[in-house]
Amino acid sequence: MPLPSRPPTAVIIIGAGISGLVTACQLKRAYHLDNYCIYDRQPGVGGTWWVNRYPGCAVDVPGFCYTFSFAQNPDFKEWFPSQAEILNYLTSVANRYEVVQHFTGNTDWVGAAWQDRTRTWVVTFKDIPTGRQFTQECRILISAVGALVNPLEFKAPGIERFEGEIIHTARWREDVDLRGKNVAVIGNGASAIQLVPAISEQASHVTQFMRTPHHIVPSTNFNITELWRAIFRYVPILLYLLRLAMFVYMETGFAQFQHTKEGRVDRAGSERMSRDYVRKAAPEKYWDLLIPKYEFGCKRRLFDRSYSAALHRDNVRLTNDPIAEIKPRSIITKSGEEIPADLILLATGFALTQYDVQLRGRNGRTREEHWRQYGSKAAFKSIAMSGFPNFFYVLGPNSGGVHTSTTLQIESYVDMIITLIKPVLLNQAALVEVKVGSEKEYTEELHAAIDRTVHDSSCSSFFIDKLTGKNWFLYPWNSLHLWRSTHWKISADWIYER
Repeated sequence: MPLPSRPPTAVIIIGAGISGLVTACQLKRAYHLDNYCIYDRQPGVGGTWWVNRYPGCAVDVPGFCYTFSFAQNPDFKEWFPSQAEILNYLTSVANRYEVVQHFTGNTDWVGAAWQDRTRTWVVTFKDIPTGRQFTQECRILISAVGALVNPLEFKAPGIERFEGEIIHTARWREDVDLRGKNVAVIGNGASAIQLVPAISEQASHVTQFMRTPHHIVPSTNFNITELWRAIFRYVPILLYLLRLAMFVYMETGFAQFQHTKEGRVDRAGSERMSRDYVRKAAPEKYWDLLIPKYEFGCKRRLFDRSYSAALHRDNVRLTNDPIAEIKPRSIITKSGEEIPADLILLATGFALTQYDVQLRGRNGRTREEHWRQYGSKAAFKSIAMSGFPNFFYVLGPNSGGVHTSTTLQIESYVDMIITLIKPVLLNQAALVEVKVGSEKEYTEELHAAIDRTVHDSSCSSFFIDKLTGKNWFLYPWNSLHLWRSTHWKISADWIYER
């Protein structure tokens, strides 16, 4: 039996996080387009900021740099806004640009197939509450699917016998009661460094289980007074200049990730600063646990605002003793110690499954087949693949940055997509597709550039694809290069068919 279908539309956007919202807003701003649909698995817009609601969750770049250039926000109350402030901002932008009228939540993307005859995409979805599937046809398909949503599965012997609750930070519930509880936090990445101090004042005792240390750097949050918020509101040019200055400042950190003499000197300085900070701020008994032995920049650095202070509390303990077994009300470590636990909080990161959906391009060719040809996950300028017409990624393979705000990168990619699809939306062309030669040339240049950074294959992190040994995450050039490559002389790499 054929699946029930919804009326065709010009554009389908998968994902209503920052990438999806920027795309939808720019369709409205550039073309006054109302003939589009945006889908997300969550009931509301916001993406990772809808999903991650754990105590202490906040952005780790200045909030003014986490806003869109066309929708700046003068009303942040803190320099590094909380999850609630970021989500409120994203919701307000969605309302302002009427994105909510095109939004459907609680809907999972099952797959999509290009139709050679009609030159359209047929996209399959599943309504999560009912489990029923449906299809919808579109001319342009845009994947704005993010990575920081699906929890990484945690396994340990005996975990099924645990009598307390086990909650991942990306599945937080507002009714969780920490008072008087012995809480085990598993993980020591960006989520854990925010979670531990936030819960330490409520829980009876917090034991944090860590594995690999990260370089920790200091970060001080500041309250933004009502006076300054009013100044930003009524003198928007000042907010614009502040935002620009912060982007320029963050860009100065790019050089330290390069395999150059300057980069090595900068990394050594940053590593020394991180080490000195930990020895100054954290208890001495944890120095060996917290100070990495690997080169600065190989893994994501962590910004500390209250974590080191929390480690001084009598009810907080950090250990790297591996978990051997989970009992009904305790955790047994490899050394044989039994640690009481009423609640287990998983800060173990995310399953990077954003590319698992079945995608078929020309002649039924799958995305997996396309990538096997390249020997790694690959996309031209992170946004498109040859053989997959009218399909685009926002934050596709090798789009990740480690020195600046993601929103800056997202806007650059979206601007390029919006420009490329104009002839299709105006019925001047049936499809747009990247040239095979351009994609191959770009992929070679990309990995050559990655090999000139500290994030090459010798660096062990989630940036490296375990199947291919290649870095699938990093964008190896600076922000100026990204802007120029997505805005300047872009038409030569593309084919249009009428």
